[in-house]
Amino acid sequence: MLSAFTNSLKIPELRQRIFFTFGLVFICRIIALIPTPGVDAATVAREIARIPTDAGGSFLGLFNLFSGGAIEHCAVGALGIMPSISASIILQLMTAVVPALERLAREGDTGRQQITQYGRYLTVLLCLLQGYAWAVMLEHPGQLGINATIVTMAPIPFRMLTVLTLTSSTMLLMWLGEQMTERGIGNGISLIITISIISRLPSALQATLNMFRAPAGGAALFSPVHLVFLVGLLFVVIAAVVALTQAQRKIPVQYAKRVIGRKVYGGQSTYMPLRVNYSGVMPIIFASAILMFPSKLFSLIPGDFFKSLSVALYVGTPLYTTLYGLMILFFSYFWVATQFNPVQIADDLKKYGGYVPGIRPGRPTADFLDRSMTRITLAGAIFLTIIAVIPTMLSLQFKVPYMVAQFFGGTSLLIIVGVMLDTMRQVESHLIMRHYDGFLKKGKLRSRR
Repeated sequence: MLSAFTNSLKIPELRQRIFFTFGLVFICRIIALIPTPGVDAATVAREIARIPTDAGGSFLGLFNLFSGGAIEHCAVGALGIMPSISASIILQLMTAVVPALERLAREGDTGRQQITQYGRYLTVLLCLLQGYAWAVMLEHPGQLGINATIVTMAPIPFRMLTVLTLTSSTMLLMWLGEQMTERGIGNGISLIITISIISRLPSALQATLNMFRAPAGGAALFSPVHLVFLVGLLFVVIAAVVALTQAQRKIPVQYAKRVIGRKVYGGQSTYMPLRVNYSGVMPIIFASAILMFPSKLFSLIPGDFFKSLSVALYVGTPLYTTLYGLMILFFSYFWVATQFNPVQIADDLKKYGGYVPGIRPGRPTADFLDRSMTRITLAGAIFLTIIAVIPTMLSLQFKVPYMVAQFFGGTSLLIIVGVMLDTMRQVESHLIMRHYDGFLKKGKLRSRR
C-alpha cells in the first residue's frame, strides 16, 4: 500500500491531479473560516464555547458537520455544499415522477447536462432562502443558544449582504467541487464534505484526551479499559461500514450471439451488481431532517399532553430511537423504489439480447430483479440502522462526547469510508493503466510486454 502511494507521485499526470485537489481543498477550508461581514466573530466563538455538546441530532448540527464547523464560526461558507446536495436530491426524486425530467435523463450526456443546469438554478434558489433564514437567525441569536448581540449592522443591509455572501460562497464551493471532479482526483462534492467532516478530527481527539483526564479533586470518568473497548469498537464499526459499502449481489447475465454482417456480437457471460446499501446515507439524512421538527412543534402547543410528547421525542429517548430506526428502514425502501427501475433494466437487457439464466426475458426478469432488490435492501437497511444509532447510544447511554461518538458510525463514518474507497479506486485505475500494481499488491512496475 505504501509503495502504491509512492508510485502515485511518480506519474506526472496523477501527481498533478493530487496536488490540484489538495490546493482546492485548502481554498475550501479557508472559506469555512472567514467570518461573515457584520458579525462579531469573537463574541460568537466565546458564547459557543459555553454551550455544552449534546447528541447533535438536529439538522443544524448536520449542517455544521457538513460545513466543517463553518456554522459555529458564522463563516461565509456556513451553508457549505448542502444546498447543492439538496438540489441534487430533489431533482433525482423528481426525475422518477416527472415525465419531462425522465425523458431528459434518457437522452444521454445532453440530457444530464440540462438536468445539471437545472440543479444549479435550484441551488441558487435554495441559497437565497437559506441565506435569508440564516441572517434572521443571526439577528436573534437566542435561537442558537447565544445570549449576546452578535450583529453589528442595521437589519436590512445585513440581510442583503449576508444573503449575497453566503450564496456566492456556496456557488464557489460548488464550482470548486466540479473542478476537482474534472481536473483532480475523486468526486469533488463528496471530497468537500469528507474534508469538512475530517476537519473535526483534531477537536474529537482533544475531547478523547479529556475523557481520560481526572478533574481537579476528582476521578476520571473513563479508564484505560474503556479506551481499549473504544479502539476495538472503532475497528469493528469501520470494517462493518466497509463491508456494507462494498457488499453486492451479483446477478448472472448471459448475452445471446448476434450476427451483424460478417461479425458475431454477444455470447459472453457477465453479471449485474446489486448493491446491498443502494441508498447510501440518504435514509439517515432524511430521517434526521424530519425528526428535528416534531419535538419543537409540540413544545409550542399548549397542553400537558403535547409537552410530554415533546419531551418523549427528544434525541436519544426510546420513542425517538424507535422512530429513527423505522424511518431509516422506510427511506431505504423509498430511495430504492424511486431510483431503481427493474422494468427499464429488464427492457434494456431484452433489447440488447441479454437475459438472466433460468428467467424469461421481459416481465419475469423485472419481477425477479424487484424481488432480489427487496430482499437485499432489507438486510442493508437493518445494518444501516444499527450503524446510524451507534453514535447516539454512545453519547447518551455511555456519556461519550458526541464529537467523539460521531466517528464511530452514523453519517460521518459512512461518508468518509464511501468517499475514500471511491478515491482509492480512481487512484488505482490510474496506476494500473500505467502498468503499476494498485493498493492490493506490491507497487512494482509491470513489464510492458
